[in-house]
Amino acid sequence: SPSLKVEVMCEGIRYSEALAAAVPHSMPNYYPYRFKKGEANPTGKDTIVIPYMIHTDDGTMLRVHGNGDSPFHVEGSREHGYALVDDRKARSIDIKFLEADPWLASKTADGFPMAQSGVTTHGDMLVVNVAPGCEYFLHKHDGTAMRCTFCSYGAPDQRTAHLGQVAGQVAVPSLTMVRMLESVDAVMRQSQINHLYIVGGSLTDGYAEGERFLQLARALRRHLGKRVPLTLGSGALPDDVIETFHREQLVDAVCFNLEIWSERLFAMVCPGKNRYVGYHRWIAALETAVRLWGKGRVYSAMVSGIELEPDYGVSWEQAVATELAGAEDLCSRGIIPIYSLQWPVGGRERPDYHERLRSFFETLNTGYAEIRRRHQLTIWDGFMCHRCAYMQLECDVDRAPEWQAA
Repeated sequence: SPSLKVEVMCEGIRYSEALAAAVPHSMPNYYPYRFKKGEANPTGKDTIVIPYMIHTDDGTMLRVHGNGDSPFHVEGSREHGYALVDDRKARSIDIKFLEADPWLASKTADGFPMAQSGVTTHGDMLVVNVAPGCEYFLHKHDGTAMRCTFCSYGAPDQRTAHLGQVAGQVAVPSLTMVRMLESVDAVMRQSQINHLYIVGGSLTDGYAEGERFLQLARALRRHLGKRVPLTLGSGALPDDVIETFHREQLVDAVCFNLEIWSERLFAMVCPGKNRYVGYHRWIAALETAVRLWGKGRVYSAMVSGIELEPDYGVSWEQAVATELAGAEDLCSRGIIPIYSLQWPVGGRERPDYHERLRSFFETLNTGYAEIRRRHQLTIWDGFMCHRCAYMQLECDVDRAPEWQAA
C-alpha cells in the first residue's frame, strides 16, 4: 500500500468515464481536473469536477490528483465496483471512492449550507476551520510577501465573508460558532470520526491567535466532551497560552507546523512565520508542548519537496539529507514531524521527474521510519491514522507487513 500510494501521489490519475461517473456520489475534490492540450476530452470542457479521495480494501487513502499523462485510470461503476488500473503493469486494484455524506447537502437550522460552515472531513478525521483567512497574506516587508510560499489559504476577504471572518477581528462570530457546532453534530451522526483537528489562518499577534483558538477549543470541548480526541493546529503560540490549553484540558495533542527544516529555508519559505514568531521560537514552542503533553502527542506538519523549487538551490540528495537531519533533531526532542508531499513547479517537463520525485519521497519515509523506531516514537491514533492520512505515508509505512516484520 505505501508503494502504490506514493506512485499515485506522484503520477496522478487521468480522466476516464468511470472517474467522472463517480462524482455524483463522491466527496467532491477541491481542485478540478484540467484537461491537457491534445488529451482526449469527451466532455468538451477545460475543467471538470472529480472525486476527492479513493481508498483500497485495506483502508489506505489516496488523494485523487488529475493528470492527463498518468498511467493510472479508473474503470467500473458504483454498482459493480471500481478498479484503479495501471497500464504499465497490467494490474488492477479494487478501490472505493470516499462517499459524499448527506450533511454536505444539508442546511443548518437557519438555512445555511453545512458545506460552507467551516467543517470538512478527511476520511475519519473532522477538520474545523472557521477562520481560514491568514493575516500573513496582508503584509509585505521590503517587497517580500509574508505568506508561506506554498500556501493557498489567502487573506481574510470576500471568500471568507460567509464565515464572518474580518481582518483584525479575533473572535469568531457567535452565529458562525452555532452553525459550526450544528454541522459537527451532523457529521458525527453520519460518519465514524476518530480525530478532530482545529486549524485556521495565522494572526501576526500570537496572543490574539491564541485567544481565537481558545474560543474554538473551549466550545468544542464543552459540546463534545471526550467523545473524540481534539488536536490543536494553531501556530506556535506563547508558552503561557500553550499552558492554558493544557491546564484546561482543552486538547489531547498539538501540531504546530514548522513546515520546513533549516533556518535558512524557513526564512525563505515561511517569511511571515520567521518574522512574527521566529525559527528557534517555533521549535521552543514545540518543546514546551512536549513538556506538557508528553512524547507522542506533539507534531509538526512538514511540506516535503518545497525546497526542490529552483529558487532555493537544493538538490534532490541535499533535500533528503536535510529533511532526515531535521527528523532526527525533532524526534530527539520528542517532536514527531509529519511529511506531506509537495509537487514542485520547477522541472515538471524533465523526463525523469516523476521517478525522481517518487524516489525522493520513498527514501525520506523509509529513513524517517527508522528514526521514529530508534527514538521509540509512534504516531498516536487519536491524532492521525491510515484512514485519514491521504498525502502522508507514515501511518501506511508503520502498518505495512514488511516493515512490521523488520
